[in-house]
Amino acid sequence: MKSQIIISLKMLGIMTILLGIIYPLFITGIAQVAFPSKANGSLVDINGTLRGSELIGQKTDTAIYFSTRPSATDYNTLASGGSNLGLTSQKLYDLIQTRKTDFIAKNYLSDDTNIPSDILFASASGLDPHISPEAARIQINRIARARGFSEEQKQQLTVLVNRLTEMPQLGLFGCRRINVFMLNLELDKLK
Repeated sequence: MKSQIIISLKMLGIMTILLGIIYPLFITGIAQVAFPSKANGSLVDINGTLRGSELIGQKTDTAIYFSTRPSATDYNTLASGGSNLGLTSQKLYDLIQTRKTDFIAKNYLSDDTNIPSDILFASASGLDPHISPEAARIQINRIARARGFSEEQKQQLTVLVNRLTEMPQLGLFGCRRINVFMLNLELDKLK
């Protein structure tokens, strides 16, 4: 029995070194060589200032930027996750109604406007940086108004939304989407 314990401890040590140290370092090395930006968090640096990550949604409370999806964690990366409220939950229903009312008021829309669901429902992680193109287009008038854009600039904004629309991966997986963080960075470049 003593020999079996010694063999088990040796196997534990070998597997710990192999799978706990060597394998993670090997995979990290491959990621650093093949996908350095993604391996380091897809950070966006502008003129030496870190502005954020392409992978994490950011809260925008101002009328001059596109709004992203709601977050159950208020965009806190430490406690990311959904609300776990089911479709039959009265609390979720009330929350959706509040979000809809706020979005309609913020964007100067009529009460019968069809609001895209991604603007009303938080993502599973609470950190999703993407919205649908429809959710972006419905915000164009508000942003143009808040920034004092001319009709030509408003058209440029529409073109920008169309240009930054990402197609489903491999044409199959997911849906068309726009990264709000990247869209807002490009929005600041419009003259």
